[in-house]
Amino acid sequence: MDKGRAADRLEELRGQLRFHAHRYYVLDDPIISDGEYDALFRELLALEQEYPELVTADSPSHRVGGPPLHSFAQVEHASPMLSLDNIFDVQELAAFVDKSFRFLKADGPLCFMTEPKLDGLAVELVYRQGMLAVGSTRGDGLVGEDITAQLKTVPSIPLRFINNEGIGGAEELIVRGEVFLSKQGFQLLNQQRQEAGEPLFANPRNAAAGSLRQLDPRITARRRLDFFVYGVANPDSLAAKSQEEVFHGLARLGFPVNPLVQVCATEEEIRQRYHFMLGARHDLTYEIDGIVVKINDLGLQQRLGTTARAPRWAVAWKFPATQATTVVERVEFQVGRTGAITPVAHLRPVEIDGVVVKRATLHNQDEIVRKDLYRYDTVLVQRAGDVIPEIVKVIAEKRDGRQVPILFPAECPECGQPLVQKPDEAAIRCVNPDCPAQQVQKLIHFAGKSGLDIEGLGKKNVEQLVREGLVRSIPDLFNLRMDKLASLDGWGEKSARNILEAIEQRRSLPLAQFIAALGIRHVGEVTASVLAEHFRELRELMAAKKEALLRVEGIGEQTADSVIEYFQDPLTVAMVEQLNRAGVVIRSSTAGGAPLTGRVFLFTGTLQTLSRDEAKQLVKALGAQVATSMSHRVTDVVSGEKAGSKLKKAKEMGLPILTEQQFLPLVARA
Repeated sequence: MDKGRAADRLEELRGQLRFHAHRYYVLDDPIISDGEYDALFRELLALEQEYPELVTADSPSHRVGGPPLHSFAQVEHASPMLSLDNIFDVQELAAFVDKSFRFLKADGPLCFMTEPKLDGLAVELVYRQGMLAVGSTRGDGLVGEDITAQLKTVPSIPLRFINNEGIGGAEELIVRGEVFLSKQGFQLLNQQRQEAGEPLFANPRNAAAGSLRQLDPRITARRRLDFFVYGVANPDSLAAKSQEEVFHGLARLGFPVNPLVQVCATEEEIRQRYHFMLGARHDLTYEIDGIVVKINDLGLQQRLGTTARAPRWAVAWKFPATQATTVVERVEFQVGRTGAITPVAHLRPVEIDGVVVKRATLHNQDEIVRKDLYRYDTVLVQRAGDVIPEIVKVIAEKRDGRQVPILFPAECPECGQPLVQKPDEAAIRCVNPDCPAQQVQKLIHFAGKSGLDIEGLGKKNVEQLVREGLVRSIPDLFNLRMDKLASLDGWGEKSARNILEAIEQRRSLPLAQFIAALGIRHVGEVTASVLAEHFRELRELMAAKKEALLRVEGIGEQTADSVIEYFQDPLTVAMVEQLNRAGVVIRSSTAGGAPLTGRVFLFTGTLQTLSRDEAKQLVKALGAQVATSMSHRVTDVVSGEKAGSKLKKAKEMGLPILTEQQFLPLVARA
């Protein structure tokens, strides 16, 4: 690119980056993903490096964000709250390490501190005489907004030091950290906003920023914000010589330090830590988008210094983007096992987090209306963990006139029967009990991991059995014959024998597992266990009145109505009779008969001798329940290697914690 074209492109990039920085830092309403912004910024830096004479005084490369809002008093930072330069691969990590070596003229190895890079809002906390005096946002790095009253509502931010150990005679300590909203808190907040008819937040970071910028601190207090410290502006106050010592000193004063920070002695250890955190990110209770790599020695940090925008002694190694923009090509309406119609958007393929995304759930008709979504709209798509990708928002600015409305069908797309919506439900359903799509989904659930977990009988095999006319209902699974299976395309005698043996192993079932496998609305694994423990036998549950169900702890009106509706259905009664004739035995939950009855297990971390799914099946077979989230119902927390925030929460709640070595003898004795 010649100098003239470079000048034009730089002007264009600066305008785009200023626009998007304003949307991100000031309005908290970005219309492009972090990955797309990073790509624009990297292009700007590359061109300015190639043509340094074209760098202007107002270039975004000199800045760390947008200007502060004027609805709060302004606070000038004692020293700039700088941003971090981003790196994206091992080559850029090597360049950072090599550049640090050469700058310092180091004759020995460098030591590094690695920290999870939280996707929250950076804040500064000024403590005087051990008490929180002023709290502020980063703002433009030099001046932020005074949000002291709002920050005081965050439970994990200490209002005063728990002790003054290690702070010497210093009168002021300037602490910096990240305020964030957990994934669960984000979902709950958006659920509350949806019920109140308010616009939803696009992501936890926007929710945290919007919560802190509430003029009424009482609103902030209801938002369940959290905080991790990441450094201090005046480390001399802690008499610390390294980032590691800073964390130790802050922890002694009562500040929350992320338990996943780790010292790395070599470049290889940093790479290993990056890949560990990349794999663990979806198991964390909060969002992270990379790791921060810092020179550990504070003296070396001071020697390396900073640029106008970022410190030279730290970088953010970003994960592959979890959001991207694409186009909605069409919408398909799918039928679930309970008859709910779910619209699914077919997207122009786009890579997110290393995976090509082609579809995204739209949940229901209300969601389409709320997001004002049209076919051929440009949308921001998000992928988080194993969750089906979802459309975060419509980029209305990119509409070009060819968009058309998405019309919800009036009839079931599978069986053609009229669809029904109850007044108190968002879901629109097909209520035809003979709908073939519902039958297939019920069979997939029944045979799958949340049901009987029949080995080899996954989604594709179930669909093939239905297609070939061998299975139409649950009892048909227990009447399959070797000759019919072996003749199927792609099967053979060995595959058929394995499937039949796996089904045979499930011919005798504990009541709780059978209830969960049925896929009754509002009845998951834990509720199924509670029902089985209370009613003991299937016939008792099938005959239960609503009053009896409501007396069971954890069973509400909605679940009780759903259970009664399911078991009073003549088709359910006929199915149970057919299972009896097929030799299926539903084992009673006799009082005290199972050694772990009454106990609720929660598993966290990686187990070495068996998988987490195997451990769950084992305790359930012994009468226990398995929880997926922390609560006071949990009686036993089993902690494997690399346990995350659930272990910390369990300790805070005072719950019994078992190591794998303690867990194995327990189930062996049982």
